[in-house]
Amino acid sequence: MDYDVKSHLHEVLDTLPQGVRLVAISKYHPNEYIEAAYEEGQRVFGESHEQELRQKHQSLPQDIEWHFIGHLQTNKVKYIAPYVTMIEAVDSLKLLREINKQAEKCGRRIKVLLELHIAEEATKYGLTLDACRELLAAGEWREMQHVQICGLMMMASFVNDEAQIRQEMQTARDFFDEVKAQYFADDDAFCERSWGMSDDYPIALQTGSTMIRVGTKIFGPRVY
Repeated sequence: MDYDVKSHLHEVLDTLPQGVRLVAISKYHPNEYIEAAYEEGQRVFGESHEQELRQKHQSLPQDIEWHFIGHLQTNKVKYIAPYVTMIEAVDSLKLLREINKQAEKCGRRIKVLLELHIAEEATKYGLTLDACRELLAAGEWREMQHVQICGLMMMASFVNDEAQIRQEMQTARDFFDEVKAQYFADDDAFCERSWGMSDDYPIALQTGSTMIRVGTKIFGPRVY
């Protein structure tokens, strides 16, 4: 292994305050890189392609917490439902229903985050703030016994303007506080604010992120 995963992993971990977890984004990276991070105690890894995730789940240690981090098509949910720990990017009620349905078949309760679309970029998925308010207000999620909404997730705009990134993340933080108070005040599980990636996670830490998603900074350039 020619890339020093271990030292890069610790460079990131050493900057994280208590209470912030690292999701190591391992998509397009080989098993040996994941194993190197695993040996250093990293247990949470993020993938965004169902087939790649399935192969890694089958061949890597079974106590790894797999987070599905990309845009998830409803027809793929059944393949990851048996083992995925968290689905980080729920961007529709339709997807939430499907996760609940497939988790029930597996006798599981799957943790999810609602994905917010705050960035101005058309390439981003997610619920607008109003759409998220509508989904929560409608209340169907309360009947879903096999999904557990654990918080919110967002991706800031891919720009160099730190003020814009900070503003978008702060918008997500304020919105988290709003829905926490309105819908999840008595639910300790609703606690995750997942934003911040390799380029912008220091700003994310200043805007209340509890979970950062870092890949390139740990594993180097992706191997497609």
